[in-house]
Amino acid sequence: MTRSFTGHIAGLGTTSGTRLVLGHWLTSPFGSFADVMVEEPDGVRTLVAPSTELGDFVASTYTFDRIVVEPVDVVPGPTWRVSTPSLELSFEVGRRHPVAYPLRLVPAALGRSQGWARAVDPVARRLMRGVRTHGSAGNGDRVEWYAARDVHRLRSASARWAGTDLGTMAPVDPPVRFGFGSAPRTPTLTHLTSYVADRAQ
Repeated sequence: MTRSFTGHIAGLGTTSGTRLVLGHWLTSPFGSFADVMVEEPDGVRTLVAPSTELGDFVASTYTFDRIVVEPVDVVPGPTWRVSTPSLELSFEVGRRHPVAYPLRLVPAALGRSQGWARAVDPVARRLMRGVRTHGSAGNGDRVEWYAARDVHRLRSASARWAGTDLGTMAPVDPPVRFGFGSAPRTPTLTHLTSYVADRAQ
């Protein structure tokens, strides 16, 4: 079975050392939803998911030390606002990243194929530190690939996690360790489709 998730991923670091990855999914097998992956400076990885079902699925694809189930509200715009009982995050979207221009020239059917994602993975790793477009997921039981369509830099961000101010925006450094790849080192908002397939295929 192959599942597809279309929407946005925002990845950013903070001067506190905590790194955040927001998934804002407009269409998916679970409907529209948002989740947040948080890695703290000590390496503790937390998934914030809006339901137990979603938490179980995401945690079976990625790796976390703990799961928090609570509402995740997202208001997109020039400035995005993300709110959960544990997290307050806002970030301002900036100019289109240079890598977005060649992405927009790739035919849609080619761009969403697993073969294309596998072929461009080495290129993506060179162009954007931390990024992978194809890899193993779910402890080897699944494969995942990304079809990115657009990428914007973030101009600024602010966040509070568990009542603590995380400081100002910083690079995603060190890379996050939720799955086979990290968010880009440069804070970005990416429009994409993520595909997750069982290895049995």
